[in-house]
Amino acid sequence: MGISQGRAANTVMTGSVLIVDDDPVQRRLLEAAVTKFGHSAIVADGGEAGLGVLDGPDSRDVSVVILDLVMPGLDGIGVLKAMRERAINVPVIVQTAQGGIETVVSAMRHGAFDFVVKPASPDRLQTSISNALKVEAVEDEMKRTSRRRGGHLSFKDLITRSPAMDRVIRLGQKAAASNIPILIEGESGVGKELVARAIQGSGDRRSKPFVTVNCGAIPDNLVESILFGHEKGSFTGATDKHTGKFVEAHSGTLFLDEIGDLPLDVQVKLLRAVQEGEVDPVGGRSTVKVDIRLISATHRDLLQRVKDGKFREDLFYRLNVYPIFVPPLRDRRDDIPHLVRHFMDKVAPADPRRRLTGISTRALAMLQAYDWPGNIRQLENAVFRASVLAEGDLLTEEEFPQIRAQVEGTVNLDVEPASADIDEAAGQPEQAGRASSGSENDLPGDDAAARPPTRFGTLRALDERGNVRALADVEFEMIKLAIDHYNGQMSEVARRLGIGRSTLYRKLKEYGIDPEAGRVDRLAS
Repeated sequence: MGISQGRAANTVMTGSVLIVDDDPVQRRLLEAAVTKFGHSAIVADGGEAGLGVLDGPDSRDVSVVILDLVMPGLDGIGVLKAMRERAINVPVIVQTAQGGIETVVSAMRHGAFDFVVKPASPDRLQTSISNALKVEAVEDEMKRTSRRRGGHLSFKDLITRSPAMDRVIRLGQKAAASNIPILIEGESGVGKELVARAIQGSGDRRSKPFVTVNCGAIPDNLVESILFGHEKGSFTGATDKHTGKFVEAHSGTLFLDEIGDLPLDVQVKLLRAVQEGEVDPVGGRSTVKVDIRLISATHRDLLQRVKDGKFREDLFYRLNVYPIFVPPLRDRRDDIPHLVRHFMDKVAPADPRRRLTGISTRALAMLQAYDWPGNIRQLENAVFRASVLAEGDLLTEEEFPQIRAQVEGTVNLDVEPASADIDEAAGQPEQAGRASSGSENDLPGDDAAARPPTRFGTLRALDERGNVRALADVEFEMIKLAIDHYNGQMSEVARRLGIGRSTLYRKLKEYGIDPEAGRVDRLAS
């Protein structure tokens, strides 16, 4: 595997582009095009070589990656997965000769910024690179603004109006008043770290350090040193003494993310640290006392890992004293309008144009119809990209091409909206706590209180694999939607569904729905 670097002459450099492709002809063509656009080019002839650049000293120079999907050895999807595991956030433009929808979906689900089909025209490629650089510039400005703002997070800052999150907040508030170990469970991207920060920010350690460690992103041979520290000269490369994350978090909170990925030998030392409140630095002659609040998080089924022999049972029960499960975004779709507004507002100060006024009703309905396998993190990335690249003053379906492609097959059951703008049709989505009371974002003449809320009812015709769903599943969802839409008025529900009341009540009984309360007594698939 090889790497080469070229640089454009007499042009203003706006960021290096890493080209990862096993085809030498494609590499030369892309290098020539990228150089002509005014960027420096770093060329890698395979996935491993590309990751080597992103892990090496040239990584800071890379602003965009152009990645071939089909390569021998480590392919494009493998590179995307490795980048996510290592928290490498450089935008990736995927290119392949296979332009099917499944390929697009797979690449986008693994974090690709854009998708081009070979042979991509120079204009298409230049637009994609320009968009990626534009998004990265605004993202950098947002990070600087966020660092300047600082402050502590509390449960009032969580953006939610979903009943599914009420339990999370109640449990978190109780946990904040104690010092017991907490285990936060949930899929990747649901906001486990935000919940952990809210717990810390609501307790008596709020002004103390909050130290995070992504256990899944640390090489196995360095985990012990990073967690517990090491003495100078204790191993090859240990040129200085390192205190370790436990000591850094002394008197504050230590957040161990992806705890299920810890090697078994490190789990033994972690158990002792939790039980005894002391750590053994690598190469150290004595233990170090620490006073920390431990919060762990995982997207894995830890109990299953215990059964599989990959996680210590004694450590599991020590960490699982106070479990909190954060539900996926697909189970709290009511939060999507509020999150979209929050993310749009978050982008605004860093976007020099600052011209967005809202999102169209159709676009919002589409976002609510999507299942968001990457959860809130994926939604934020989608809204962020759309907000930066939108040409008009309103986000539409056109600004979410990848989501739109994946929602194909969704049947809209929406009533006619009063307006095409979320700000004007449904009122400004409120944000929880402090962010909910301000009205400076309302449009002139906006009178949300005088308007009925807009409902967004959607029914998925296809499952996650693209197959038509079972008729019974669709019927069950249709009945639930109708009951909600007509506020439990069963005569109207039966009339609108085109069935008799006796048939409706029979189906309600079959599906475990309480006809009086419109309550579902079994889990919907």
